[in-house]
Amino acid sequence: MEDRRSKEHLIGLEIYTDGSLKKVGQAMTFGGWAFIASRDNHLLHRAAGSEYSTTNQRMELQAIAEALKYASTARRKNERVIIYSDSAYAINCYLKEWYITWQNNGWINSNGNPVANQDLWYSIVPYFDNFWYDFKKVSGHSGVYWNEECDELAQSAADGLKKNWRGIANEKT
Repeated sequence: MEDRRSKEHLIGLEIYTDGSLKKVGQAMTFGGWAFIASRDNHLLHRAAGSEYSTTNQRMELQAIAEALKYASTARRKNERVIIYSDSAYAINCYLKEWYITWQNNGWINSNGNPVANQDLWYSIVPYFDNFWYDFKKVSGHSGVYWNEECDELAQSAADGLKKNWRGIANEKT
């Protein structure tokens, strides 16, 4: 029997994702997300965005969702895609198959509450069972080049939104 991960199915597209969150006081949050795609360790694409009043988990998931959108059009025939994330929540959902239980329970978590960020999970979960996609945990802030670059990009997106908000707030006073 042929190994499904034979030479014909080489890993070619690697995408690092990250989310960031900045706070002003307890109430106001500024999130940033980013992903960096590479093939053979050469930069292919980078993207980032930001959102007001969000959570770090949402930004981590947003980065993965955006990366998957990109990968679905950038992936070559017979090319495997690896999504790297430092989000234990996202990777554990994949590895421990929490999503299957969530789906079977009508998107209710083990605490009896609706699963948070369902809109993002709906766009991510179909890739969990797709042979061409794999999801791996990478340690954050551990010197992994593309992960460090992605972290800076996500931080910058969140900082930019925060600085813009402060500018607008100062103009009104």
